[in-house]
Amino acid sequence: LLNTMTKLTLQRVSLALLLGLTLHSAQAQADLDRLDWTEEDAPPPPAFSWDGSVELQMPPYVTVQVAIDPRTISVGKDSVIRYVAIMRNRSGTVNASYEGLRCTTDEVKTYARASASGTWSLVTTPEWKDVNGTLPSKHAFVFARQAACSVRVANRLEEIIQWLKKPKPL
Repeated sequence: LLNTMTKLTLQRVSLALLLGLTLHSAQAQADLDRLDWTEEDAPPPPAFSWDGSVELQMPPYVTVQVAIDPRTISVGKDSVIRYVAIMRNRSGTVNASYEGLRCTTDEVKTYARASASGTWSLVTTPEWKDVNGTLPSKHAFVFARQAACSVRVANRLEEIIQWLKKPKPL
């Protein structure tokens, strides 16, 4: 009897997960198909800290440490994932970038930058750029692939944080 109940419970949980993924994928496809998509106004840059941030596993040629502060991650109704990427060089200097990631188009936008003082400077005319392009840093691409996007679909906030914190193979 217990074995049968366990099987039924597992079947129900599997069905619920499958239904959730199907709805999530359907929403993403709807976003891809929308020609009238518009971006929400980005909220002001949030406060951030290296403490509690999660380091991205960057390619070996990258000489700075890059981390994402999970407390700064949000997923807008426009499906844009906004977050703060924090960069620390070998001398310990910290800079940050407040960015938006659009999984459906594989694009990133920088809204603001913070210098070592922690003061934000807004980007005058932020533009969407190809996450696979020749950007000065590959951290947006790495964040998209390690945590934020699943097959051009913006993950839910809880999933992003879970994947971000998941240990990565070296």
